[in-house]
Amino acid sequence: MISKDDLDIKIKALPQNPGVYKYFDKQGNIIYVGKAKNLKKRVSSYFVKNHQSYKTNVLVKRIKNIEYIVTETENDALLLENILIKSLQPRYNVMLKDDKTYPWICIKKESFPRVFYTRQKIKDGSEYFGPFTSVYTIKTLLNLIRQLYPIRTCNLNLSQENIKNKKFKVCLEYHLGNCLAPCIGAIDEETYLQWIADIRKILKGDLQQIQSFFTKQMKNHAANLEFEKAAEIKSKLGIIENYKSKSSIVNTNISDTEAFGFAKDINSAYVSYIRIQSGTVIAAHSVEIRKKIDESDEDMILFALLELRDSLNSDAKTTLLPFKIDFEVENTKIEVPKRGDKYSIIELANRNAKFFMLEKHKQIENKNPEKHIQRKLETLQKDLNLPELPRHIECFDNSNIQGENPVAACVVFKNARPSKTDYRHYNIKTVEGSDDYASMSEIVYRRYKRLLEEKKELPQLIIIDGGKGQLSSAVKSLKNLNLENISIISIAEKLEEIYFPNDSIPLYLDKSSESLKLIQFARDEAHRFGLNFHRNKRSASFTVSELENINGIGDKTIDLLLTKYKSVNQIKKAKTEDLEKLIGIYKAKLLIDYFKIKQNSNE
Repeated sequence: MISKDDLDIKIKALPQNPGVYKYFDKQGNIIYVGKAKNLKKRVSSYFVKNHQSYKTNVLVKRIKNIEYIVTETENDALLLENILIKSLQPRYNVMLKDDKTYPWICIKKESFPRVFYTRQKIKDGSEYFGPFTSVYTIKTLLNLIRQLYPIRTCNLNLSQENIKNKKFKVCLEYHLGNCLAPCIGAIDEETYLQWIADIRKILKGDLQQIQSFFTKQMKNHAANLEFEKAAEIKSKLGIIENYKSKSSIVNTNISDTEAFGFAKDINSAYVSYIRIQSGTVIAAHSVEIRKKIDESDEDMILFALLELRDSLNSDAKTTLLPFKIDFEVENTKIEVPKRGDKYSIIELANRNAKFFMLEKHKQIENKNPEKHIQRKLETLQKDLNLPELPRHIECFDNSNIQGENPVAACVVFKNARPSKTDYRHYNIKTVEGSDDYASMSEIVYRRYKRLLEEKKELPQLIIIDGGKGQLSSAVKSLKNLNLENISIISIAEKLEEIYFPNDSIPLYLDKSSESLKLIQFARDEAHRFGLNFHRNKRSASFTVSELENINGIGDKTIDLLLTKYKSVNQIKKAKTEDLEKLIGIYKAKLLIDYFKIKQNSNE
């Protein structure tokens, strides 16, 4: 541990070369490893006064010493950073979380190699292809291979000595024609290894060479009038074509290529890897990377790229990414396609990453609902740049038709869920006609004046259904109540624009973002609640106006009737003696006569 002054001197003396830097806490434990094109510039950026990320601020406060390693190139820095993160596992570095064991296809290192699927990779010189996201894909591939090549499935030790000493007998697979019995020397190892070479090409997705070889063989057999053998090979070509028709996704000229899809939420990034050979997806894998500080998208995808290329033994010559990165990666060419077949591959990878993220969200929601809600609220807080976590949200909506019966609604969300017992509707009292701005100003003022008087909890976020005008009106009411510290936004329905006070430029959230969906849910709920109230009020207004048409029936009588019978239809069905008991014989007769006359006129 060194003093703050010594730390500042050390930072100022850093070289402007590419390299790797290491941060230590006061106990001398390494807490972060990073790479840089320019060590001085990158490390200095951590020690600015404020960071938007709380986690970054915490990291900086704990840095008590710095060490660095200068490298020849930026690529060397990238590789060294990856090695150090894996070996040291610093607390504040991102970590790749891969909780699934995916199946692989193995070509076993042995005499007369077996080809089978496994979930365990053993470092014994065997070759592994994959990983695959489904066992079905593996079974399809193995079925294709076994239809083309009669390789063995037993686990016998087929050494030359054992075969020579005739230690084995043929099994049922031989009699069924599925194996040519290398156990008794019925097939030589050279021919068998040629089959394995062909199988290796199939597993790498290179079916064109196999097809060319079989086509040539078929023509030779046909030329020699060996029609049965030609028909047998033609059948194998049909099997290959059938497999290709189910697997090919893009231009078959695209080969030896890998693609990385990307999605993220507030806590993690999700990267989907796919490998393409001859236009066919031959491997797929998705991983979650847990954020520790506010890492950039570039940092996250770079980390995943190096980890996955290493763990999947990838030697793809072309790497497709959804966005540009500043670092080069050894032994592959980085491309960011904007159109065409390669762009289609990136779209597929991005879609896989998004579905993987949604799957993780669903798992968290089922296992730990509170954690799921916390993440949603943290995402909303970040997207809207709110000072507090919006656990309490209120949304307002006005409702009127041609200025008649203007009403408003306020719905309340607590912990991202509707709190229906807290919903409120309002009759507009001070505004005549259709004036959305004045109506919004009135209900916002009334709502929070009452909450202040009753000393009840205030929301962390207010949502207004409407554009800049409605928002400005609501802000004036908050200002009059000295509540300018409450965050407030509006959402304009046409383009789903998010407006902030004193800012004419709207925010456009991604259509699929959880934040926008939560805001829309609150807005739609306020609209529904307000519309129901408005509909009921219009219905009541119509009922009252109809009863007012009856001479001799006053307001008090109307109130009595509607309190008991709720609607005109129910009043019509009421028994005469019940009406006489409620409003008297004379008024009951007026009522009955009115409805009889009206019925006769309608007829």
